[in-house]
Amino acid sequence: MRIEVDARGQACPKPVIMTKKELDNIKNGIVTTIVDNEVAKDNVSKLAISYGYSFIIDKGRDNEYYIHITKGGVEDNITLSKTDNKEEPAVCIPDTFKDLTIAIGSDKMGNGEEKLGKILMKSFIYTVRETTPFPSTMVFYNSGVFLTCEGSEVLEDLKALKEEGVEIISCGTCLDHYNLKDKLQVGEIGNMYSIYEKMRNANNTITLG
Repeated sequence: MRIEVDARGQACPKPVIMTKKELDNIKNGIVTTIVDNEVAKDNVSKLAISYGYSFIIDKGRDNEYYIHITKGGVEDNITLSKTDNKEEPAVCIPDTFKDLTIAIGSDKMGNGEEKLGKILMKSFIYTVRETTPFPSTMVFYNSGVFLTCEGSEVLEDLKALKEEGVEIISCGTCLDHYNLKDKLQVGEIGNMYSIYEKMRNANNTITLG
């Protein structure tokens, strides 16, 4: 089986996620991902490395790269080079946990430039939505509650996660502080005790902000 993934023009982490989806959907075959920048090429290659899949890269025109990844054996007489599995994994490959709570305390990711921080947070939430298994719970506190309220750029992703069964909890005190309680668009209102319990009882917790 051969599958082609056209990830040209897509920013990280989309090329990795698009490739992983196709690899997850087949038992044996070759997935060829087309990208148009070095960062995407490196991250898709490292995805293959992290799963122990063989791959080769063909350079096309206009700075395009064709990454041919083989799952379950070599097909169609394509000779693939074996990679060193000891290389570090792709930075865009999110970790997955059986029982995970993600706690978000800001509407941006990191402490640098605000516009970049919001772009990174949007990309993070998108990655959570597109990666399985999903976390069991996502809790939002402090300015993180802006993400669950009217006007948020990640509302559709959060609503999709909720439809998949992810519990979405926003801190009630924080909503009151920012006068956002009547603008909550997804999930339920919680208190600090319920947020603490979710974080304490989870096997794994990721905290942002």
